[in-house]
Amino acid sequence: MKTYRIFACATILAIAAVGCTAASDDVDDAEPIALEATGGGDAAGAAPAATPDAADQARTAAPPAQTQRPNDEPAAGQTPAARPRLVAPVRGTAELQYTKPVIKAALKGGKQFVVTTFQVKNVERGAIAGLKIEEFWYNKAGDIVTGSNYRHPRPLQPDEIITITLETPRNPNMDTNQYKFEHANGMLRMTLVQKL
Repeated sequence: MKTYRIFACATILAIAAVGCTAASDDVDDAEPIALEATGGGDAAGAAPAATPDAADQARTAAPPAQTQRPNDEPAAGQTPAARPRLVAPVRGTAELQYTKPVIKAALKGGKQFVVTTFQVKNVERGAIAGLKIEEFWYNKAGDIVTGSNYRHPRPLQPDEIITITLETPRNPNMDTNQYKFEHANGMLRMTLVQKL
């Protein structure tokens, strides 16, 4: 009876060993596919085991990413970003300085224009929002024959100087011109200066 049990156990172990060998062969066949998909492995065909020391070395070898600090202080080696100044707009009458307008004839796209250019400076402590400049051309009888306008796309900041260009289609009856200056919150008081 003992012999029979020993033989039965030996048979079961032999079958288990054959099953393990067959499973091992299947894994060996599958390994090259897995290695190609992951793109790596050692010469024996097995993937290298990751150790905690290797992972720590990889983390310390890579330079840390530079991120903005929570209190908006620049990180070491970075220059601070320029913050836009927020200035309250002027309400009511505001004062601007301007240079003498220069008027020239120009040909653009086959059409004749009268181009007027001059500079403007905000001398107020506040911003001038919605700056609008209109040019009117009159004939000898005093009637408006043509004109053009300019609107500044953003508030004109204190002490900011900009160049205004007005392009008016040429009319043979043009004789004299006049300008109208205004902003979103009132009128403008203009002062002619030699240079800005």
